[in-house]
Amino acid sequence: MTPRLDRWTVDLRQGRVRTRTLDDRPQEFPRVDEVLVSRRYRYGYSAAAAEMSPAYQAVDGTPPDGAFADAPLKHDLLRGTSEVHRLPGGAAASEAVFVPSDPCGGRVAEDDGYAVAYVHDPDRGASDLVILAAQDFTGGPVARIHLPGRAPPGFHGSWIPDA
Repeated sequence: MTPRLDRWTVDLRQGRVRTRTLDDRPQEFPRVDEVLVSRRYRYGYSAAAAEMSPAYQAVDGTPPDGAFADAPLKHDLLRGTSEVHRLPGGAAASEAVFVPSDPCGGRVAEDDGYAVAYVHDPDRGASDLVILAAQDFTGGPVARIHLPGRAPPGFHGSWIPDA
């Protein structure tokens, strides 16, 4: 089974769980702003993964649409829409971790901050730490930090302020 973005709603009073598909594109590692875990939130981030797309390909081997490529995704769960940060061909992205612009909580909007992801650059044979403005998710990176090697695809993490 190919992973997709589902929401599970647990009704403790009724003893029921309701499942609703939010986005059926192959994707994994959904994230939200860590401050909002277990609370209401509007935005979520995940990673679309091209290697999962063969399950959705037509008989002739073509993907059903251009969205099936490695790419960070931003979901607006209030509006039911999503944005794709397009990457160059062959690049592979990890899930985006949301980092607030003000770690002390002085934000104006829920997505006032940055989406941070590792992106493998096949031309360099190494990874970059790519920082996107969350409110301009489809725009160019705010910063791209070249790493000396490749961050493995299974490398996941969170970013926390220095204690």
